[in-house]
Amino acid sequence: MTYVEPPLREPDLPRTAKVRPTALRTGWTTGACATAAAKAAVTALVTGAAQPEVEIGLPAGRRVRFPVARCELTGSPARAEAVVVKDAGDDPDVTHGAELTATVDWTDAPGLLLTGGAGVGTVTKPGLGLPVGGPAINDTPRRMIREAVAEVVDLSEVGVRVVISVPRGEIMARKTTNRRLGILGGISILGTTGIVRPFSTASWRASVVQAVHVMAAQGERTVVLCTGGRTERAARALLPDLPEVCFVEVGDFTGAAVTAAVGDAMTGVVFVGMAGKLAKLAAGILMTHYTRSKVDLSLLGAVTAEAGGAPALVAAVTEANTGRHAYELWEVAGLLAPAGDLLCQRVAQVLRRFAGPTVTVDVAMVDFAGAQVVASSGRWNP
Repeated sequence: MTYVEPPLREPDLPRTAKVRPTALRTGWTTGACATAAAKAAVTALVTGAAQPEVEIGLPAGRRVRFPVARCELTGSPARAEAVVVKDAGDDPDVTHGAELTATVDWTDAPGLLLTGGAGVGTVTKPGLGLPVGGPAINDTPRRMIREAVAEVVDLSEVGVRVVISVPRGEIMARKTTNRRLGILGGISILGTTGIVRPFSTASWRASVVQAVHVMAAQGERTVVLCTGGRTERAARALLPDLPEVCFVEVGDFTGAAVTAAVGDAMTGVVFVGMAGKLAKLAAGILMTHYTRSKVDLSLLGAVTAEAGGAPALVAAVTEANTGRHAYELWEVAGLLAPAGDLLCQRVAQVLRRFAGPTVTVDVAMVDFAGAQVVASSGRWNP
């Protein structure tokens, strides 16, 4: 059977990744919650009264109110502290329930001095658009905090120090990619709109692109794209000499990652995945979420035939339930390595076409435990 190059497609996702009969509940970013805590604390410092709730403005102009979980004043020197608990809505966010805490006092010089306290990460690597050595508080939350404080005091005349902290933030950060990005000691204060969209794909896509930029800023030129934790473990065993920052969990956003890699002048792309994602990529689909693509079993049937599979096996693979089912059929028939190699080669061809001639591409397929590489486009022999 003659191989025909598939068209390259990178479909968009819907606004949410799940379809439900009722709308998903939105939530608030860490940046919005930190802003609310800062305004509540500054207001308490000015008025001498604890604030039960506070109103802030979001970047798009909308005004929203937040309940203040705790607001306290101390005497000499004058200081106030306020806590706003993050509600992430229906988004599965590791920072849901985090206590965004702002501690404020006066300074001698006019203006706002914003720093990070316990539980807020420190930036240790370039590529994040933030000063190395400073707190991981992104530009939009910094601007929001400044504007909220300026609603209470005239920063051209008085000086205010705001320290943002997050109890248990360092523990929460273990479930994020912060350490790999060089953000140590806690979470990041994030958000471009102030609102968390449930099951946000935009944030994942943005984090993938950012991870590639961070890697590039450190002078690395080979990026290893993994679909999840198991494939990453296999990839790191496969390429133990590469630094941790080179390994990027792309999820469904292979196209976005490759585009970023080309833009950052990467010279090598390695993709490590399992059979289902590889089958989608081999069909030319660069964004592989289940709502926008499905495994082309006819493609896997063609690969089976090309690898020397008997007609009955080709028919069984073509009618398989899933990509994993096809993998299992290959395994039982003793055809896993040759069929897997051909599949990896097709993925490599797709990624080379997408990336262009300046980038070398290698592809590896791992088993479903992520324990070992079972096939590759040619660089590795399982």
